[in-house]
Amino acid sequence: MIGFPLGAAVTAAELAGDPHPCLAALRAHEPVSWLPELNGWLVTRRDLALDVMRDAETFTVDDPRFSTARIVGPSMLSLDGDAHSRHREPFTAPFRPRAVRDGFAAFIERETGRLVTALAPAGAAELRRAFAGPLAVAVVTEALGLVEADTDTVLSWYEAIVRSVSDLTEGRQAGTAGPEAYAQLRRAVEATVADGADSLLTSAAGRLALPEVASNAAVLMFGGIETTEAMITNALLHLLGHPDQLSLVRADFGLLDGAIEESLRLEPGAAVVDRYATRDLTLGPAAIRRGDLVTVSLTGANRDPEVFPDPDRFDVRRANARLQLAFAHGPHYCLAAHLARLETRIALRHLLDRLPALRLDPARPAAPRGLVFRKPPALHVLWG
Repeated sequence: MIGFPLGAAVTAAELAGDPHPCLAALRAHEPVSWLPELNGWLVTRRDLALDVMRDAETFTVDDPRFSTARIVGPSMLSLDGDAHSRHREPFTAPFRPRAVRDGFAAFIERETGRLVTALAPAGAAELRRAFAGPLAVAVVTEALGLVEADTDTVLSWYEAIVRSVSDLTEGRQAGTAGPEAYAQLRRAVEATVADGADSLLTSAAGRLALPEVASNAAVLMFGGIETTEAMITNALLHLLGHPDQLSLVRADFGLLDGAIEESLRLEPGAAVVDRYATRDLTLGPAAIRRGDLVTVSLTGANRDPEVFPDPDRFDVRRANARLQLAFAHGPHYCLAAHLARLETRIALRHLLDRLPALRLDPARPAAPRGLVFRKPPALHVLWG
């Protein structure tokens, strides 16, 4: 594609490692750029990102190339228009703000307390695997209400499915583990509905066919674990890596929500969202053709200096941090955003309250990584 020299030079390694310098250059000079590494367009400016995510008729997810649908079938994540609404609507009520507080706060408090109590005597831990991941899995397991499926089983399904989706997204052949895990999840969904117990899945089965309930359960599991684990881990990394900002939060826990939004802005757990053009059009400097992949860089949009002055700085008092796009926008705005925020708020408060002098382990530094999903591979901390 002629006319996009910066995009032509971007490598997958840059995007997976530290993408922020190249995203800043693209945003300033090629805000919609053709990246051969992605075989598609990358949108990095916030206003153009909003244009794409708001217009589901022009930029659709409903395409045979959409990676998640290739593993779990059609769902609210991979459909648009009336079909999307039909798949999403049965799941919306439990994830509204008051329903989230009433339905999940007590469980999250108990589970977080249990995990921190188990960690406390050690004085050191790797918090992604020992805390953030188990908490996210436990909450998703509780939310879905699957019978005969404990947290270890749900985690094994999730890991297999996310590995297969990531392989497809990054252009590799996916193995059989993801489809096999999804088949097991689907059987568990069918057993849960047959059991007739009061649950989110049983309620949805009154309005969707069983295969549709299963595909949406996979999407909820996938999003609820992957992005929430990343959200907690990234927020810890940002807070502990900026002692001045941590001191502000410790002095006033009212700033904790601002810290969470600012962390989401700096490093969204899902770095990109994919769309496919349904017609020829012009977007910014780009002449996009029907069928082209159009990838929105949420990471790039979240550091747009036209919206967020001094965008690379972590500032828990940033007045407009909630304008971040980590949960996407438009019809595909994250269904469980309120639940993810509640989990992260409770998790951080427990850790900061109960682990004295919590700090990063200087001998084992951490940084987010990932082309599609971004978080530190490990987050080693000390306390006491």
